[in-house]
Amino acid sequence: MPLLPIFKAYFSKDKHLFQSIKNILGFYPGNISIYKLAFLHKSASQDVRKGIKVSNERLEYLGDTILSSVIADFLFKKYPYNDEGFLTEMRSKIVSRANLNKLSHKMGLSKLIQKDKESNNQYRSIEGDTFEALIGAIYLDKGYNFTQKVIIKRIMQVHIDIDEIEHKPWNFKSKLIDWAQKERKSIGFNVVEVIGGGYNKQYLVELMIDGNPITRGQDYSIKAAEQLASEKAYLQLSSNDNVISI
Repeated sequence: MPLLPIFKAYFSKDKHLFQSIKNILGFYPGNISIYKLAFLHKSASQDVRKGIKVSNERLEYLGDTILSSVIADFLFKKYPYNDEGFLTEMRSKIVSRANLNKLSHKMGLSKLIQKDKESNNQYRSIEGDTFEALIGAIYLDKGYNFTQKVIIKRIMQVHIDIDEIEHKPWNFKSKLIDWAQKERKSIGFNVVEVIGGGYNKQYLVELMIDGNPITRGQDYSIKAAEQLASEKAYLQLSSNDNVISI
């Protein structure tokens, strides 16, 4: 390994971040400032001029695109005989916010995030967002081919069980709707309560089948609450073979 990256990492004021990235991803950063930005959450954003603040949001946008492209290519080659519906669902499972949050935490990225003290309660996707921002930083620092190798060899092959993901149920709301259409049943979702306010506002959603309340889900968005209620209903109903078969 060239001595310059090691030299920079050892004597830099950011040597902790240099070494952390080396330990997690297997390489020393070139432009450390990009990685510092990747770990700067908007709750701790900094003013640069005339009220304009910088955070990792732009890098998150870039990383989301790069990650989706790499995963799509990986799945296309791994499953040569599966149709586009299967590939799309698999990619959605891998890059879902819930999965990226878990992945980021498992990799230890949460310890490097700069945020305010209340961020974990207000921003439930903070870890997944940071993961995507990190992918954007790697791309800007090292290029697409290098980033692709890091995602496949240091993330996919180390931290993700692709077989487990393949057999994990997905999009419970769609599954229930499909079942209801086949069985000629009606499904509806009602927001029964809005809890809190501002960034802490949550929605309590009730799932109805043929007008009867079945389950409830609570989350920071109506869509996420509906998914939680649907997952509970799926697990509850599918456990009884006489009730549902999905």
